[in-house]
Amino acid sequence: MRIDINSDTGESFGAYTIGHDAGLFRSITSANVAAGFHAGDPSVLRGTIRLAKAHGIAVGAHPGFPDLVGFGRREMHVTPQDAEDLVLYQIAAVAGVAAAEGVRLQHVKPHGALFNMAVRDVELATAIARAVAAFDTSLILFGLPGSEILAAGRAAGLRVAAEVFADRAYEPDGSLASRRKPGAVIHDPAAVVLRAVRMVKERTVVAIDGSIVPLEADTICVHGDTPGSDELAAKIRVGLEAAGVIVRPIGAA
Repeated sequence: MRIDINSDTGESFGAYTIGHDAGLFRSITSANVAAGFHAGDPSVLRGTIRLAKAHGIAVGAHPGFPDLVGFGRREMHVTPQDAEDLVLYQIAAVAGVAAAEGVRLQHVKPHGALFNMAVRDVELATAIARAVAAFDTSLILFGLPGSEILAAGRAAGLRVAAEVFADRAYEPDGSLASRRKPGAVIHDPAAVVLRAVRMVKERTVVAIDGSIVPLEADTICVHGDTPGSDELAAKIRVGLEAAGVIVRPIGAA
């Protein structure tokens, strides 16, 4: 039994430092690198990829809506063509810098509202998958289990990975609870570790109403901007390995 641990990284920009990348890179196995639309800048992008390479961490593109003020977590309604183009642009940016550093891109994980909207929006999900496939059909597309984006990725001939969130509350239908709801983010590290182990070994999660929701789990996300995310990632990895789970990048053999 194996799992990948990913985190959203490279989200600092200009004078603003966001996240705990240096600490996270001691525990995660895949890094989702921001491309400047919701966060990040050229220097942070390159530095993040260099840091990932130094730690042997797989690199992926983390495209989001063009929304620095809202950190990409506000819904934006764009045409499918605009969605495809903005995702392709960001993949190309991360892949280009990665290539300059001798790193090959492993995956693509949409960010924030773009990720959440593509769970049910078929047109948006299809546009994202088209962008990924247009760039490189060997890339792995991340998405919520049972989501339209995973279905669109498969239809486009892509390998897909079901992503779970040990520190987020789930609705009974398997979607993530809105961050506006009380308890949407779980802050108790011990509870998060137990949820992570359950997600991987039992393929279930306890929803916000107490019901048991089945789910697939190929990769676990630790949000890089969560306070103490570096320590949380370390505890999750220790807990998983203690439970007999092999932790390695999603693209590794």
